[in-house]
Amino acid sequence: MGDVAGLVLAAGEGRRFGGPKAPVVIDGERLVDRAIRVLREGGCDPVYVVLGAWSGDVPDAVRVANPDWAEGMGSSLRAGLASVAPLGGVDRVIVTLVDLPGLTGEAVARLVASPARIAQASYDGERGHPVLLGREHFEGVSSAAQGDRGARDYLRAHADEVILVEVGDVASGEDLDVPL
Repeated sequence: MGDVAGLVLAAGEGRRFGGPKAPVVIDGERLVDRAIRVLREGGCDPVYVVLGAWSGDVPDAVRVANPDWAEGMGSSLRAGLASVAPLGGVDRVIVTLVDLPGLTGEAVARLVASPARIAQASYDGERGHPVLLGREHFEGVSSAAQGDRGARDYLRAHADEVILVEVGDVASGEDLDVPL
């Protein structure tokens, strides 16, 4: 186990998409499996996946059930951080969304390699996912995560501490909101 865990938020029902995104297959791979693989390629170990609306098998990751998934992404972030928090060897976590087909292991590795305690991927200067959180931020992020708002409000409140890690040359931060 390394000092950086991975956390995939995959509990949503995908209203705009027409169904849960985690099991959707793109280029022969489910989005949930791709997210796990990309986090592992980037140096995250262990990897946790928060599930809710869809709750299938997720090999090579720890499943976290979020019974409150319908409340929004905030509840999934809280559930995921609560699962990672007791891990003694984990000092930071990389949080990503399941619906980022353009995210790469190289982009994750840049965040992992950063000495930052709170960082955000940047795509040509635009803030995006994934987000890196040091253990000292878990509680504050969990408190701020409400409804469909994950870490956004906390990151905004701590903007002077957030390090932007440019990954636009090796990844795309666009999420999948409608079927391809």
